[in-house]
Amino acid sequence: MPKRSLLSSLPSIVAALVCLALLISTAACGASEQGGQGSGPISVVTSINQWSSLVAQLGGDQVEVKTILKNTSTDAHDYEPTTADIAMISKADLVIVNGAGLDGWATKAAKTNGTELVDLAARSGHRTGDNPHIWFSSQARSDAAKAVTQAYKKLRPRESKQFDSLNKAWNRKQTELKERIAKVGEDTRGKRFAATESVANYLTEDLGMEDLTPQGYLRAAANESEPSPDDIRQFQELLREAKVDLLVFNSQESNSVTDQIMGASMASKIPVVRVSEQMPSEYQTLEDWIDALIEEFATAAD
Repeated sequence: MPKRSLLSSLPSIVAALVCLALLISTAACGASEQGGQGSGPISVVTSINQWSSLVAQLGGDQVEVKTILKNTSTDAHDYEPTTADIAMISKADLVIVNGAGLDGWATKAAKTNGTELVDLAARSGHRTGDNPHIWFSSQARSDAAKAVTQAYKKLRPRESKQFDSLNKAWNRKQTELKERIAKVGEDTRGKRFAATESVANYLTEDLGMEDLTPQGYLRAAANESEPSPDDIRQFQELLREAKVDLLVFNSQESNSVTDQIMGASMASKIPVVRVSEQMPSEYQTLEDWIDALIEEFATAAD
């Protein structure tokens, strides 16, 4: 049987190389589409539950959201992530952190694993050292929604129209919440308060309230250090002399000092609004929680 020349075999070789190139290209595209451009939902991890509902609302059926810190018995500042937490972050397509020093452990894990990261505090102009409880700020929530939607569109551009539609729906609800805050603010504006921690200060600012918490006490609370005896005395005098209309009490951070302050408030019959850092389990969304709190502020300030 005559041997085929190399020249006569050339068309077959070229065809085989073209097929091989197509297979490699298809495999590469498939690999790049995992998560961001794949057929399954985008895997999103939020460090704290305050942002989980916003992240889910903006993603709809295009995202699967998991949250690391979910209960009010855990302090995000001091949390030590478990091996399972680190694994969850490393497998995610997108990690959403609060930032401003609240959950640095999550930021570090995401950066170490090269996971796509959105720092919500940074997106709203806040940094470490600022009050990190930005979920209570109307402006920070709006900035967060914009940042999350942008991240989704980057990961899955072909679904941009759906993400834009979900963003508009979220903003309509946010507008309704702002209107309710403005309505309650008609009654709370100018009302004076003191707080065991600045957890709700962005909300009280939106409500037009005045913070009379002693500055020394505020600095100690922000630095997680013990306030001086003089700071405590000044705080108790505010309550005993009824110089404030209400006390904001961080129910997640109770100790001997805050117990003294609570005692002075009760003795003077000063109304108390209890606010935790993590969103309580009875609320399904951040809006529901804020709605309930503004009603509590309205009642306490009445």
